[in-house]
Amino acid sequence: MSITEGRTTTRPAARKSWWLAGGMLGLAFGYFFWYTPYAALTKSLSAGLLPGMDENVGGLVLLPAAALGTLVGATLTLALTGWWRYMGTRPVLGRVMRFPSRTMLLAGFFMALVIATTTLNYTFVGVSILFMLLMMRGGVLVLSPIVDALRGRKVKIYSWIALVFSLGAVVIALSDVASYTLTIAAVASLGFYLTGYMGRFQIMSKVAKTGDEQTDRRYFAEEAISAAVWQVLLCAVLALVGAGQFSAALREGFTSFLLTPAVLPAFGIGLLYSALYVYGTLIYLDPREYTWCVPANRCASLLSGLIASFALTALTGIAAPGTGQLVATGFIVLAILSLSYPAIRAALRKPDSVSTTMPLLLFVCGGNTCRSAMAEAIARIAAGSGRWRITSAGLEAKPGASIADEAVTALSELGVPKPEHQARMITPELIAEAHTVYCMTEAQCAAVLARYPDAASKTICLDPDGDIPDPHGHPDSVYQECATRLHRVIIERLAPVNDSPLPVTR
Repeated sequence: MSITEGRTTTRPAARKSWWLAGGMLGLAFGYFFWYTPYAALTKSLSAGLLPGMDENVGGLVLLPAAALGTLVGATLTLALTGWWRYMGTRPVLGRVMRFPSRTMLLAGFFMALVIATTTLNYTFVGVSILFMLLMMRGGVLVLSPIVDALRGRKVKIYSWIALVFSLGAVVIALSDVASYTLTIAAVASLGFYLTGYMGRFQIMSKVAKTGDEQTDRRYFAEEAISAAVWQVLLCAVLALVGAGQFSAALREGFTSFLLTPAVLPAFGIGLLYSALYVYGTLIYLDPREYTWCVPANRCASLLSGLIASFALTALTGIAAPGTGQLVATGFIVLAILSLSYPAIRAALRKPDSVSTTMPLLLFVCGGNTCRSAMAEAIARIAAGSGRWRITSAGLEAKPGASIADEAVTALSELGVPKPEHQARMITPELIAEAHTVYCMTEAQCAAVLARYPDAASKTICLDPDGDIPDPHGHPDSVYQECATRLHRVIIERLAPVNDSPLPVTR
């Protein structure tokens, strides 16, 4: 399954936008910023708390207007950011158009389930809003290590700790729930919500979440518009062909409800969701494991829900959040500190003036578990403690994957110790920083230059005599031949000049 179904267009890496400043912390703040008014408005509308309202609005009634708001919001987001250009092209009715791939249409369907049920879960009569909120967040937290296990992602210890603290926050906040009653409709909605996330995460893991800006932005653009369209279509089809109170409520949402004053806040719910979707999705697209990304997202969500509840207390006089939610906030802070461990450790580490000034040699292959990983290990030994930093990356790597066991055996035959290696995707930052980019094949050189044309002056094949074939799936002897060839070529590339190894770039 590939996101590259149909034709693709290649664009150089885009400049970071101001609204994406601050890295993961900035994304978490953006999610918090938009989720707070979304949660407050949804609660207010469904509970009849808005000025001029004398009754609450059922979730199914407001859902069509919210879906239309999401469609408009997604369209505006892609237009204002220019990210619609990252969508692939394919023939549609005889014309080549920007259109989501079949894979991304399926991802959009799963995301449509998430969007629709997120709004519905705030609106069930007789069901605690806080209980539904915690069930949603806890459910996705539980899913995260399951998806990581299914996709073979290694989970860091600080991610496990953050997950435990996040789940602890959910459990403690449950003490504030006045009623644990769940209707059949509420249980079904939660089931569709978690099914949507499971399907979405599986597809996202296969086709995106790479660290490559163009790949991830294409995923975002195609999922955003697909999900928005799916949501409107599903509401319309169920309203037209369904029977009973469920379909009657949707029909009301498409007809008489559109003529009431409440339609504007319902439409606003969709607009706000399309805004928070941007930041929430970019958090999940981070190449780190879901056991790290989901707590980062859920912590921002829990905090925003708490702030929204206090705001409604001040504005409408409804009961304030209880002690359990306040204690849970402390657990959220602990989870955030756990997630921040790598950044904190890096900030406290003494700067290495030598390593930050040494130029970088980058070895590139496909999956970054065989050829480029071996090349990195060999080059580290060949370069010694000279003038160069050495690293590697892959064009289609599964982040966090270990070096192949056969590659470790082949390296040991050359006297190279087993490296502490985790595969990673090639990124714009690596390309920009690299002094020389050594690819294993001409095709990989072309792929690098297709993504990063500005790197043409420093991207070459490692072996000037021809491609170094991938040993994956072959006997150990083929790995040994590959390692031996890599060793010979790297020694030639790192030719001693004045006792300092220098790369031969041409």
